[in-house]
Amino acid sequence: MKKFQLLFCILVFVSIYATKTNAQEEWPKVITTDDGSIIKIYHPQPESLTGNVLKLRAAISVVQNSNAEPSFGTFWSINTVEIDHDSRIVSIVSTQIPNLRFASDVDADIQTNIKSNLANEIPGLNIEFPLDELLATLETRSEEKKLSKNLNNKPPTIIYTNKPSILVLIDGEPKFKHNSDWNVDAVVNTPFTLFKSNNTFYLYGGKRWYYSLNVKGPYNTLTDIPANIAAIQTKIDNDAKGDESSFVNKTSLTTSTQVKNIIVCTEPTELITSNGDPKFEPIPNTNLTYVSNSENDLFLNNVDKQYYILLSGRWYQSTILNGNWKYIESTNLPTDFAKIPTGSPKDNVLASVAGTAEAHDAILDAQIPQTAKVERKNSINTVTYDGSPKFKNVEGTDMEYSINSQNSILRYGNKYYMVDNGVWYESYSASGPWEVSTERPAEVDLIPPSNPCYNLKYVYIYDVTPQYVYTGYTPGYLNTYIYGPTVVYGTGYYYEPWSGYNYYARPCTWGYRVHYNPWYGWNIGYDYNDGWFNFGGGVGYWGGWSGGWWGPSYYHPPFHNYGNNY
Repeated sequence: MKKFQLLFCILVFVSIYATKTNAQEEWPKVITTDDGSIIKIYHPQPESLTGNVLKLRAAISVVQNSNAEPSFGTFWSINTVEIDHDSRIVSIVSTQIPNLRFASDVDADIQTNIKSNLANEIPGLNIEFPLDELLATLETRSEEKKLSKNLNNKPPTIIYTNKPSILVLIDGEPKFKHNSDWNVDAVVNTPFTLFKSNNTFYLYGGKRWYYSLNVKGPYNTLTDIPANIAAIQTKIDNDAKGDESSFVNKTSLTTSTQVKNIIVCTEPTELITSNGDPKFEPIPNTNLTYVSNSENDLFLNNVDKQYYILLSGRWYQSTILNGNWKYIESTNLPTDFAKIPTGSPKDNVLASVAGTAEAHDAILDAQIPQTAKVERKNSINTVTYDGSPKFKNVEGTDMEYSINSQNSILRYGNKYYMVDNGVWYESYSASGPWEVSTERPAEVDLIPPSNPCYNLKYVYIYDVTPQYVYTGYTPGYLNTYIYGPTVVYGTGYYYEPWSGYNYYARPCTWGYRVHYNPWYGWNIGYDYNDGWFNFGGGVGYWGGWSGGWWGPSYYHPPFHNYGNNY
C-alpha cells in the first residue's frame, strides 16, 4: 500500500475532521466485529449532499486484539439518507464504502472485512445530523475548497544548464551572524553551510569546501583548508553521524563529490540540469520523449514541440529550455502524458497527471490521518519571540498571527492558540504557559494560502475526554496540498522571514527539486542528499539563529530519500 514517508518517521499526529453537530451525538462511534476487532469512527466530515445522497469521510481506528496498537485510517462513504424537514434532522439509511486507507500497511483481507463491517453497521448506529448545521458545514467546506484553489502557481526563476551543477539558495540578500568560536560570519538565511572569513566566502557540501571572493560566486574547490574551517567541518560531520533523522545520506560522510558549477540565487529559483547536451529517449506508444541524462522530470512533446517540466507537483511548458516557462494546468497537458506506461522510466509523473489512477491514489493518500492521544496535563511553559510579541492580521479572518516567533501562534479574541508538533495549545498570554487545547478557532479553516499559517488548517481536534485530547493532522500540515485533480508541494507563495536578532525562516516551495513518487511520497533532488544541507538552519553552529526551512519546527515534509527510508 502506498503511503507517505515522513522525514522524521514520527507517525504520531494527524488529521481529522472537527465539524460539530448535534450535541446529543457522541463520538467516536464504536463497532465490535465478530472476530473481536474494535472499530472507532471519529466525527465525520460531510463532503456533499445531493438529493438524498450524503457523501462523508471520517477517520477510524482499528484494534484487532486487546494488546495491539490501533491502526488509524480514513474511509469515504456514500450514504442514502432520510431528511425530516419538520424536525430538520438527517438520518443515515444505508451506506456504501468505496474507499478505505490506512497510515500503515493493513492486510487487504482485513481491509475488506473492515469495509464490510462499516457498510453493514453504520446504518444501525442511528447517526443523525441537524440539517441546518449540515448545510452550514457544507457551505464552509465550499469556502475551504475555494481557498485551496488559490495556491500560487506562478513559476519561480527557472535556470537550465547542461553541466552538473548545484543550486544554493539564499533567502534574500545575505544576512550575517558572527560566530566567535570559529571567528566567522555565517550567512544564516540559507540551509547551506555558507560563511565569510577574512573577506572570503566558504561553502561546504559533499564533503568538499569551496571558496569565492563574492557570496554569489564563482566558487572554486578549496584544497588548503584553514584550521578554523577544518574545525567547522569536524563539528558538522560528527553531528550528521549522530543524527538518525538527518536528511543527509549517510554515504556522503565517507565519500566526496565535487561540483564544478555552483549557482547562488537570492530569490525563489529552480535549476534544470542535464549532463551534457540533452539526450532524448522515446516513451513507448506516445509522442513524448524525456531527457534521459537529467535528474529532472523533463519532457519534449514531438507534436507541439514544447518542453514540459514538473516542479513541486506543478507543470510548466516552454519552447526552449532556457526560455519563458509558463504554468499549465494538469488537465490541459497533452493526452499522451496519461498514456505513459506503468513501469517505464518516467511513470512517477503519472501522479501529477489529471485523470490517472496514480493521481487519484495520491489525493486519497493526502487525506490519510495520522493521529495522537495527548494527555491534557501536558503543557508548554514558554515560546520564543525575537523581542516583544508582534502580530499581524490574517487576511479574511478576525485572527492575527505572530511574525517574530519560530512557533506557529494565532491570536483570536482574548486567547492565543499555538500548534506545536501537530498539537493545538492555548493560553491567555502570548508568552504562555500553554495548555493542550480542547478546541481550535473555527476561522482557522479560512486562513488563505498566502498566509504562512495556512498549513495549520490541516491540524484538528476531534475528540476530548477528561484525561485526553485526540488530535491529528493530514499531510497538508507538512505542505502537501490537493490542488484540483492532483497533489502539489507547497503553496507557491513566498513568505517573508523574520529577521531581527534571530532569523526565522518560513516554509518554501521552490529550489530543492521537490518531486512526488507514488511509492514513497515526496523526494528532494538527489544532489541535496549528498551532505549539502545544514538542516538546523544554524542552530548549534551559529548561535541564536534558527531555521524552519521545511515547515513547522521538528516536522518535515513527507520526504523519502534515495537509498534511505525515513
